[in-house]
Amino acid sequence: MHRLRLAQSADIPVLSQLIEESVRALSVGYYTEPQIESALRYVFGSDTQLIADQTYYVIESEDGTLIAAGGWSRRQTLYGGDQMKGAMDSLLDPTTEAARIRAFFVHPSWSRRGLGRQLFDRCAADALSAGFRRLELMATLPGEPFYLALGFAPMEQFVATLPDGVTMPLVRMACPISISPPY
Repeated sequence: MHRLRLAQSADIPVLSQLIEESVRALSVGYYTEPQIESALRYVFGSDTQLIADQTYYVIESEDGTLIAAGGWSRRQTLYGGDQMKGAMDSLLDPTTEAARIRAFFVHPSWSRRGLGRQLFDRCAADALSAGFRRLELMATLPGEPFYLALGFAPMEQFVATLPDGVTMPLVRMACPISISPPY
């Protein structure tokens, strides 16, 4: 049985490895190798604010190996790790703004086993408990089918130009929170 728990600062080195393995394997066929490597350098990485806010989770296998991670946020940042952040990451108003679904990564050998759904259900329940009624996210192309299956609808096709000039297509998506908290 795997265990879902809050991420801790001590998890960051292992999270970094999980993110790299997930992105490199699960992005093949959606992004080119230069896009994958540029995204790992400039976009994907740990967001220590999510860990500090206690809104980021990991799932461990039976032997304690981190096999998935994902979270939600009550802050403005829509996507990206610490390397993308500016100085301000102000709080959202749950009465008028959508909580963010952030930084979902699954180890390739554990993909398509319900771990992403388990993380999402926990995040949606937490956001609902915090007063939010809607969720938004910026999906990667390999993540878009997963989020569509969860009930998200595309709002905008977006192309991010990374600092090295590489472009990366993304999809901004949203959905109402329509689950009952299971926790």
